This record gives sequence, structure tokens and C-alpha cells, in this order.
Amino acid sequence: MQINKILILVLTLFFITCNPADDTTSGKDDETKEEPTEGSTYNSPNILLIIADDMGLDATPNFNIGDIKPLMPNLNKLMIEGLTFSNVWSNPTCTPTRAAMITGKFGFRTNMTQVGDELSTAETSLQTYIGQNSDGNYTNAVIGKWHLSNNIEHPKNMGVEYFAGFIGGSVPSYTNWDFVENETTTSSTDYTTTKFTDVAIDWIADQSQPWFLWLSYNAPHTPFHLPPDNLHSQGLLSIDEASIAANPIPYYMASLEAMDTEMGRLLDAMTKEEKENTIIIFIGDNGTPNQVAQGYGDRRNKDTIYQGGVNVPMVVSGKDVSRSNEIENALINVTDIFATIADIAGSGVNEINDSKSFKELLNGSNDSSREFAFTEIGRDGNSADVAIRNESHKYLMFSDATEALYNLLLDPLESQNLLGTTTQGDTDTSELNKLKAELIRIHQ
Repeated sequence: MQINKILILVLTLFFITCNPADDTTSGKDDETKEEPTEGSTYNSPNILLIIADDMGLDATPNFNIGDIKPLMPNLNKLMIEGLTFSNVWSNPTCTPTRAAMITGKFGFRTNMTQVGDELSTAETSLQTYIGQNSDGNYTNAVIGKWHLSNNIEHPKNMGVEYFAGFIGGSVPSYTNWDFVENETTTSSTDYTTTKFTDVAIDWIADQSQPWFLWLSYNAPHTPFHLPPDNLHSQGLLSIDEASIAANPIPYYMASLEAMDTEMGRLLDAMTKEEKENTIIIFIGDNGTPNQVAQGYGDRRNKDTIYQGGVNVPMVVSGKDVSRSNEIENALINVTDIFATIADIAGSGVNEINDSKSFKELLNGSNDSSREFAFTEIGRDGNSADVAIRNESHKYLMFSDATEALYNLLLDPLESQNLLGTTTQGDTDTSELNKLKAELIRIHQ
């Protein structure tokens, strides 16, 4: 799927004389990679990527948007011990975000811009790339939600050595669903969050070399089913669908708290040595669903390119993270997960495709190499809503040809569209021109 060609043509004609910066999305030459030292396999950090499904900033502790917050002591501990990122951009929905992380590419390059798109096995996955380029001889697993294809063999074909979870985008019930382990399907009545944690604990215990675990919880995605009482603090809640539909927020919060409880159990199950040698990346895959969202306004949450749909939490803690209890405001694209994890794994590459490593930010407040962040969502066969931002301004171009410009420093909730108003000043116009020029460059 590609962005609306008419809209891009308009932008291109407007900027026909511009000379955008050279593309720097290729990685370093293989010759620059350091030779592994003796015993480096054992010094390579384990990498734990935890993905929360449909968790925006409004549902995340320690962010100032949203009045109702879940009790998540384990995530809070990761924040205290590590680094919290405030300007991470995902795609507005599940599938494109996961595709961006696993390929390091914007969705229009891989035809992954909408829920249900299928990732081509011709793409090089993060798991395959690490296996081919890291010094640590990593093993890998994906546990939990896949949502990159409906083909049960797709994870294996993408270089995943061990898969356990479910293939699609959701389950009909958190306690009645089809559990897939590699290419075998069985029925499960285990609470999904608990089941994925159990499998992760067992898999980690079996590893004898550095590992990369992609742990993709489906929590707190719909259906908003009540977790077991011992996993949350939301009290006694009715389990009938009418009660849930009337007030889904406590069920959504209970799902987040259950995920946090099980995250803590996973970390507690690791040996002291294993935990000390593990870097943990926690990230949301897109914003909060509209029916439980807070603060951004109606229809400005999941499935939209407004901040409520794409500004997601990310926390990095553990091995080789020297910054603790700090907030990092650098611009991060969800594509950057690819280069960062590959960098941590010793690939010798810190920039590849549309992905830039933020590994250096974990140890010092250095200037980020990313000047712009980009996101998109496909709307039909040949058009999309797209957004691009820099440090101060954000430009949105919708598939119906409408546009918007916001100064996020002054207007973080995007309440005043600056386009066509008397409040648009020279600075706003200058930033708009930069953003449009970069949008053209990205699509060249």
C-alpha cells in the first residue's frame, strides 16, 4: 500500500526546487564490525522486548495525561532503575507497528500499513538479522501475539526459532483460545497473560547462550475480560458483558495490572546472574482504544495519527543502562527498535533501513540522530493518513486531502490547527515547509 499519489504530487510540485538531505538509512559496511573477543558470547547481554497491546501514555503510570492510572509497581521499578522515553512514535494500529519493529522499515515500503496486512517472507526479520550479524550467537523466541500473518508457519519462515502464542490479532476470550506452539495448535483455558509468562519462564531457563525474547502480551487489548483476582487491584467486578460495556475502564486497568504482575513474576524467576545480564525494553504498540482512552478527546486515540494514537510509552532498563530515573525527550520511531536491538546484540550497525539505534542514549544524554519521526495508517487500496514531526511541530495529511499543523511544544493535545489561521506565524510556516520537504524525501 502506498500513500495517496495525488497528495504526494502536490507536495512534490510545491517543493520542486528543494534539495533534501542525502538518505542515510543504510548500515555500516561489514568491514567495520569488530571481531568478537574470546568469551564474548557469554558477555553479550540477553535482550527482553516486552510489547503491551493498545497501551497509550494515558494508561501509563508517571505520565501526566489521564486521570485514572493502573497500579504497575514492576513497570514503575523499571522506570526508576532505567530510562523512560516520552516521544516514541508507533503506528496507530497493531500490525504495522510490529512489522516496523521486525523489519526496521516504514510500512509503505513493506505494504504493512493496516491491520491484517501480511508481511512478506522476503523481508529480513530482526531475528534473522541478529542471527547473521551478531557476535553473541543469539537464540531467539517470540511468545504471545504475532499478528503479521494468518499462516501458522509464518513465524518460522521469518526466522523465529521458537514461537508460542497465537497467530492473529486477538483472542475471543482470555481464558478460551487456541494456543500455537511452533506449528501445533491446542485449546487453552489458561489466562493468556499468565500462559505467556509461564512459557517465557520455561524458555529462558532452557537457554545456555545469549537470547533475544520478543514477549508480546495481548493485554490490555479487547475483549476487556476480568483477570484472576490475584493479578490486579481493581476489586470485585462483575463479569457479565453488559457491566463491562457500561464501564470498561476498570477492566482495562485490571488487564494492565495483571500484565505488570506477571512481568514481575517473570523477572523474579530469572537467576541473579541472568537478570543482571539482561536489558529490558518495554513498549506499547499503539495508543489506547477510544472506549477507554483519557485526555486526548474523542476519536483521537488508537487508529488515528493524532498523539493519542501514536505516542506510546517506552522504558529501557537493565544491563548497560547507566541512566536511571530519567526522562528522555529524543524523537524515537518504532522502526528504531530494529537497529537498537541489533546494535545491542553486537551487529556493528547502528543505522539501517528506516531504523536508527538509540543505544547511545541509554548511557548519556547525547543529541539524538533523529530529527524527524514519521507514522502512517492505510485507509484504502492507494491512500493513507500520514504524520511527520520534528522537535516542535507536527504535520498531518489525511487521505481525504485535509491537513493540519500543530505546535506540540505549546499545544501537546493538538487542539488548535495552525493551518489557515491568523495564529500561524513565520516560524510555523518555516517548520511546515521543513516537514513537507522531509515527507517528500521519505517517499522518494
